[in-house]
Amino acid sequence: MSFEVHVNGRPFDAEPHAGQCLRTYLRERGWFGVKKGCDAGDCGACTVHVDGQPVHSCLYPAVRAEGRAVTTVEGLASPDGELHPVQQRFLDAQGYQCGFCTAGFLMTTATLEAERDTPHDDGKLDDLPRAFKGNLCRCTGYRAIEDAVRGVKHTERPCAGGAVGRNVGAPAGPRVVTGTARYTFDVEVPGLLHMKLLRSPHPHARIVAIDTSAALRVPGVVSVLTPEDAPDTLYSSARHEHPTEDPDDTRVLDDVVRYVGQRVAAVVADSERAAEEGCRRIEVMYEPLPHVTDPEEAMRPGAPVLHAGKGPEERIARVENNVAGEVHGEIGSVEDGFAEADVVYEETFRTQRVQHASLETHGCVAYFEPKEDGTGERLTVRSSTQTPFLTRRALCALYGLPEDEVRVVAGRVGGGFGGKQEMLTEDVVTLAALKLRRPVKLEYTRAEQFHGATTRHPFTIGIKAGARADGTLTAVQMRVVSNTGAYGNHGPAVMFHSVGESFAVYRAPHKKVDAYSVYTNTVPAGAFRGYGLGQVTFAVESAMDELARRLGMDPLVFREKNVIGPGEGMHSPIGEEEDLHIASYGLDQCLSVVRRAIAEDTGAEEVPEGWLVGQGTGLAMIATGPPGGHYADARVSLLADGTYDIAVGTAEFGNGTTTVHQQITAGALNTTEDRLTVRQSDTDVVRHDTGAFGSAGTVVAGKAVLLAATSLAERLRTLAARHTGVARHLCVLGAESVDCAGRTVTLKELYEAGHALGAAEELAVDGHWGGSPRSVAFNAQWFRIAVDPGSGEIRILRSVHAADAGKVMNPMQCRGQVEGGVAQALGATLFETVRVDGRGEVTTAAFRRYRLPQYADVPHTEVHFTETTDAIGPLGAKSMSESPFNPVAPAFANALRDATGLRFTELPVTRDRVWLALDRQARNTVRKAMQK
Repeated sequence: MSFEVHVNGRPFDAEPHAGQCLRTYLRERGWFGVKKGCDAGDCGACTVHVDGQPVHSCLYPAVRAEGRAVTTVEGLASPDGELHPVQQRFLDAQGYQCGFCTAGFLMTTATLEAERDTPHDDGKLDDLPRAFKGNLCRCTGYRAIEDAVRGVKHTERPCAGGAVGRNVGAPAGPRVVTGTARYTFDVEVPGLLHMKLLRSPHPHARIVAIDTSAALRVPGVVSVLTPEDAPDTLYSSARHEHPTEDPDDTRVLDDVVRYVGQRVAAVVADSERAAEEGCRRIEVMYEPLPHVTDPEEAMRPGAPVLHAGKGPEERIARVENNVAGEVHGEIGSVEDGFAEADVVYEETFRTQRVQHASLETHGCVAYFEPKEDGTGERLTVRSSTQTPFLTRRALCALYGLPEDEVRVVAGRVGGGFGGKQEMLTEDVVTLAALKLRRPVKLEYTRAEQFHGATTRHPFTIGIKAGARADGTLTAVQMRVVSNTGAYGNHGPAVMFHSVGESFAVYRAPHKKVDAYSVYTNTVPAGAFRGYGLGQVTFAVESAMDELARRLGMDPLVFREKNVIGPGEGMHSPIGEEEDLHIASYGLDQCLSVVRRAIAEDTGAEEVPEGWLVGQGTGLAMIATGPPGGHYADARVSLLADGTYDIAVGTAEFGNGTTTVHQQITAGALNTTEDRLTVRQSDTDVVRHDTGAFGSAGTVVAGKAVLLAATSLAERLRTLAARHTGVARHLCVLGAESVDCAGRTVTLKELYEAGHALGAAEELAVDGHWGGSPRSVAFNAQWFRIAVDPGSGEIRILRSVHAADAGKVMNPMQCRGQVEGGVAQALGATLFETVRVDGRGEVTTAAFRRYRLPQYADVPHTEVHFTETTDAIGPLGAKSMSESPFNPVAPAFANALRDATGLRFTELPVTRDRVWLALDRQARNTVRKAMQK
């Protein structure tokens, strides 16, 4: 058949494959602004216009585009490059973070704008929840997107040296809104092979035999990899600076499977279709083994042992009891503390599995490129990762390669939230690339993201807390059980971190903890925003609220009486961290923000008759970086054209660190951000970087950038003095030149002078920071809600968040981090849950079954920053990526308790659970009344 389609004004006549969707057709032709996010029409990241109408191109058959005009985000701008008005508004408002969803929102908005005041105008622009019901954003919390649609401008262009503290736009902004920002798979690699994984149908089984002969006969299949092809080396998929933080319990391809969805074999073919068919043709003989999905049962004698044959040498605490890690400790005597208490509260709290749901799924491309010295080839792995350097280190250790033979690079990463602090695809793709010496790609589907990646750890927290009649805490005791799933990646570390700051934020003379990270035959858990603190904070803050109520005290007063103060030691029963300090204190200001919100809240919102209204607070403390060292190297250089280059290892995935690094450098060099370029997340650009996790992008990598930029400024002044003969203290560095007592030396001239004077090494300076000492940041969340007892519906009437971020480097970006953290936490509080059945198999492997927060679900959150300056962080800054998540669930639960009188102890607090509890309460009330 003849086929022709016009894409952004250009004709294409290549016929689509049978059954091919428009999204893959467009991406195969280089239109990478069309994103793959869900495979099912749920997220909207693939939205394009077909004859002017928006469609989800992942659902639209490519053959239906025959004879039509298709416009992608790359085609929105005018031919001369002038941005479409919608693109400009998204740029001005910075209506994005990672940007992976942005094209979908742009294309949807552009259509609605075009329909304004036409017969097709159905009022959606005035009803954004309805307009964006087919678009998801995991990062922003949607407020920034609304501002973009409404034309609210936030970005600024500060003067030279004045960038810090201002709303400087992200340097990648123009590329994000035009669809030219390059994410992991937005590259063309000649001769690319595609990998698909065969996954286990059993929760626990030994592989007896694998027959790959039928798979190898499938046209296009090049190779099938099985456990026999993989190294026997044990490792962890978790990425930490110190690999000893995690159990070595994983193989690339194992002959024992421990959860439904574990990879069994890998098929490499010249197309995804052939690779998928190859997987279907593999025949595997399994010997099923007993399985266990409940962590309490897994610790009991006689339970199936998941990692038999491993032990302390693999850093597994108690293999025979499925305990990956444990910690026990006591300060004082909790027995004495409870004896001193006038009120004791004891309860068990449970939190669920949550998916990171970053719109860019896990995946990587491995290929070979010539070495610069012409001596052969080296392996390059382009990956959606938060840890390029640690991933390179792990690959080299796994395959016995020298580090100069491997390069790992991350393009722009489409969301992380901790989920990409793992090596989930790079290991097996590298195995194939090394065997075949050809480029290989593996890109997870959305379903694989649910049953083949990681989740937040489900926790069970038994807490007991006591207080005197005057509200003084006497004792806090917790028993914490974390379900790490089939593998221990991050398990012990998350467990350990969960009972650190959550204990230490409150004074109590007696504290005790027993905590366990337990293996089960379920999908592995991993790093997730908050790293365990959110789960335990839910229990702690609920217990503090309940103690206050039982004492007849204002819960806010109770907290103010018992939280640690400035200069105090932070005491946890797991031991004190010597490098952790309260280098600035903003918790009092956070609680003052809540107090003002309560005082000014008149309750004037229209609440339907019969609805129950309540308000609640939660607080949290978090260390501004991981323990044990988190390292960053940076280099700032003056270039030949008089501009500057910043080289830094940390990845950008919407966390805003690239912008902050530019702002820090612009301030130190007294220049403007448009004279700075950033090279990042590439093992070629600097010596080392631990990675973009633990909220370290500003406080660690930013500190390294500051040290390098400050040192370069001093060297340039010295060089200018040497060049001109003017005293150094009279040389003033400016945006484009150095003023030497009235003589202007351009930076380009200074660069040339440096080389002429034999001082070229003075034009580039390295900075290093080791992540220690560390400070702490504080957050407080307050909600006012209304509950319909007849249906369980909950409306958030007001949401207020106070954040102690130290010196706020970029208020617009930091506000976005807070709003995004609150929105993600609300999803985990209200409805998000990765459900597994009795075999541990995930049953919610699609967005429409998992239920991410949509535009209509997320309230506007009022964000307030405290006025503090940290003594440790760069220019007084603290971290603020993870911490906003942690106090949200308990604040909501406390508001629900205030409204209904019921204490909800399990997340998520779904509408049906609320209705059932209220209905049960009402029936009990009636029954008691009748008994009287």
